[in-house]
Amino acid sequence: MSLAAPWMALLLPLPLLLLRMLPPDRRRRAAIVLPPAIARSFRPADAAPARRFARQTCLLFAWTLLVVSVSGPRTERVLDVVPASGRDIVLALDLSGSMEREDFDLDGVGVSRLEAVQAVGSRFVAGRVGDRVGLVVFGDRAYVAAALTHDVEAVAEVIATAQIGVSGKATAIADGLGLAIKRLRSRDGESRVVVLLSDGQDTTGAVDPVAAASTAGELGIRVYTIALGPADLETAPTARDAVDSETLRRIAETSGGETFRVRTTEDLRAVAAAIDRLEPSLADAPPIRAWYEFWPWLAAAALGCLASVAILDAREAA
Repeated sequence: MSLAAPWMALLLPLPLLLLRMLPPDRRRRAAIVLPPAIARSFRPADAAPARRFARQTCLLFAWTLLVVSVSGPRTERVLDVVPASGRDIVLALDLSGSMEREDFDLDGVGVSRLEAVQAVGSRFVAGRVGDRVGLVVFGDRAYVAAALTHDVEAVAEVIATAQIGVSGKATAIADGLGLAIKRLRSRDGESRVVVLLSDGQDTTGAVDPVAAASTAGELGIRVYTIALGPADLETAPTARDAVDSETLRRIAETSGGETFRVRTTEDLRAVAAAIDRLEPSLADAPPIRAWYEFWPWLAAAALGCLASVAILDAREAA
């Protein structure tokens, strides 16, 4: 509990000061002067001391409540509401057949590439409170698996339950990137981002993915690319499921984003942390604090005291 204007409490002794400083109330002398013996047989004019005490008590409470109310008593509350950040993020997730390869280690257990992405990606998305997040998956073709929404928990659940084969087992990177851009181009968010994750090379897309990235840059959409897998197409062109990290790097640079090379689960976690730094989430922002004001209740109580005084005066006059 605190006061917005504690100096207003200096007004509390004001009535006492006025009583001492103002001249006394000179009552008019009686029209008839009675002998003392006869005057003592009459009751005094103020014959209700209890009523007088109640009146003074009500006035005292009314003044005290009014002074405290103008002092602004309040208490601070932390709100659970997180405001919208104005940031739109679409994850473009590769669900090609190569994502089934079990060459990742997650907490000491061998897992597939998809399982590693699901564990880290769902946690990353769930932490984007305040952002609008969507999901595009691609294989032979690209599909919208989750429309842009503030319900990040729902999108995280879609990522965690994604299945290989729902969109075919090829790798249409250009189609996935193009669909993600299409979902963002009509949005009016202050920041629009695509996070593109792939472990292969474009095999079925009819459009050059770098050209799609150029369109994204013209629209003000940044693309962060994640090249996932142990082998690169440039250094090991004959390796099975080698990732085209060079194309992914060009996609990121063309759009004004950044690229990340991931070979282990630790690398993947580091990428999620890096994107959090590049695109800060409101989940990491200070909580929203608000004041709950008590002055209306105190002012209403003061008015109730004044109403009681008016009622007492009316009864006395009657």
